[in-house]
Amino acid sequence: MSEPIDQGQLQALLAAVTEGTFDAAAQTLHVTPSAVSQRIKALETRVGRVLVTRSKPVAPTPSGAVLLRTARQMQAIADEAVAELGDDSGGPLNVPLAVNADSLATWFVPALAAAGPGLTFDVRRADQTRTAELLRDGTVMAAVTASAQAVSGCTARRLGRMRYRPRASAAFVARWFGDGATANALSVAPIVLFDREDPLQDQYLRRRARRRVSPPRCFVPGSGAFVQAVRRGLGWGMVPDLQAEAGPGEAALVEFDPDAIIDVPLYWQQWRRSSAALERVTGAVRAQAEAALR
Repeated sequence: MSEPIDQGQLQALLAAVTEGTFDAAAQTLHVTPSAVSQRIKALETRVGRVLVTRSKPVAPTPSGAVLLRTARQMQAIADEAVAELGDDSGGPLNVPLAVNADSLATWFVPALAAAGPGLTFDVRRADQTRTAELLRDGTVMAAVTASAQAVSGCTARRLGRMRYRPRASAAFVARWFGDGATANALSVAPIVLFDREDPLQDQYLRRRARRRVSPPRCFVPGSGAFVQAVRRGLGWGMVPDLQAEAGPGEAALVEFDPDAIIDVPLYWQQWRRSSAALERVTGAVRAQAEAALR
């Protein structure tokens, strides 16, 4: 019978990837960085595979991701068991999640608030096309993702869709799109982007211009700042309906190509081996998504 994996080694792996460095992991575990390194090295020897890249931040290899998911699941089960026994010494249960920026800026935080007391969250922001990677490598327990294909060991449920339309300020539209959103106009009118990997603007350009165009690009990080930049006339952008309404004192946005709509389906993927805390979060997320998304 094979020797069971040492729990301390799994904890070292989890801490190193979660904290990003061996030094930070050592502080979390109240040991030396050398001890963290030795435990991970012993675990790698035990399974015969390299489990992490010694980079900054520390990242799991594909083999490490398998053990990382196991380590995180075991930690969640242990934390819930302690809480069920009425021992509050460990504090609230922490639930690591991944979500796309537009959901985070609109409907997702109210969902977390509705999940109830006794929980804290470690929310990782990434494009909806990439959040599943964080679930796959064991960094998070659940994620809002654009993929309907469930990650191994997880379930996937449709949440709804976010609708995007090309929008700009009235002054911007008058300056750049006086003759409509033509290919020539789109080739020179500046675009606002907040993520260099966001595909929506280019997706719209391919559909509308029907040829390759390379307009000037203004990068403004942050979903809220992106919308403000569009309102202020720095460029046009694919603004979600949930963020399009003007607040007090804000300039209205104009849909300069009303028939151009891009719907992005969103799915909730979570561990198949769930927990009471995760199910509370799942229930709150699904309820909020049902109210907010199409």
